[in-house]
Amino acid sequence: MTAKQGRNIAFTTLVLIAAAIWIFPLYWALTTSLRSEKRIVSDAGVFIDELNFSAYIEVLSTSKLPIWYLNSVGTSLIITVIVLLTGMMCAYALSQLRFPGRKALYLLVVASFMVPVPALYVAQFVLMSDLGLVNSWWGIILPQLIVPVVVIVYKQFFDAIPKEMREAVLLDGGGEFTLLFKLYLPLNWGITAALAIITFISAWNNFFWPFLVVTSESMMTIPVGITQVNDSFGVFYARMMALALLAAAPVIIGYLIFQKRVTEAVMISAGVKG
Repeated sequence: MTAKQGRNIAFTTLVLIAAAIWIFPLYWALTTSLRSEKRIVSDAGVFIDELNFSAYIEVLSTSKLPIWYLNSVGTSLIITVIVLLTGMMCAYALSQLRFPGRKALYLLVVASFMVPVPALYVAQFVLMSDLGLVNSWWGIILPQLIVPVVVIVYKQFFDAIPKEMREAVLLDGGGEFTLLFKLYLPLNWGITAALAIITFISAWNNFFWPFLVVTSESMMTIPVGITQVNDSFGVFYARMMALALLAAAPVIIGYLIFQKRVTEAVMISAGVKG
């Protein structure tokens, strides 16, 4: 065995160990969700030796899971569309237009990375309360519409487009919106798709802000709704795991379908923040 083969085997082994560590909690949740509550208490085994779907039936029939799905899908889609549209237009203005304060505005966008999001929650909640948006979709959506990384990524891409292409469109009588939506946007569908995926996943998984701004069970999103499966008799582990798996299913399926785009989005986000 050569040194290179030895390094490859060692690297593969480390990757497999890391994958097992990452997958085990998901496997344990699946195993727990397929057992009865009595069996969970009496036997803490990790092998799937029982197929009891009562936890899934109870979750789907007694909880407001369909409403939570609707709230999560609706708010996440709206956040994704608005974030991409406004981020793209802002980046285009910062990249292609010339106006006083342009550089200072871009520095402000970059500096926003230094502000922790939780530090804004109190002010945001007071604002949503004053606007009467507590317990509403817009109360969940509005504070999540500021995503500086989207602006920075788009600006970097727009900066790299040759000026000759812009000048050709302007000579043909095209305006700024024509340039943005008929030239620049078609050239960066890959980036747009990657940013859309990571923005949607981030909005879907957001727990703390919806938890603060929503008090009505019918307005909860999936991450917040998961906390509602307990009652006064204690924790129902099978139902908790079943609900968690049902909540994670769309994200897992989406990741398996768009794995390449998700990886690109994570790399883009990490590269900008780094």
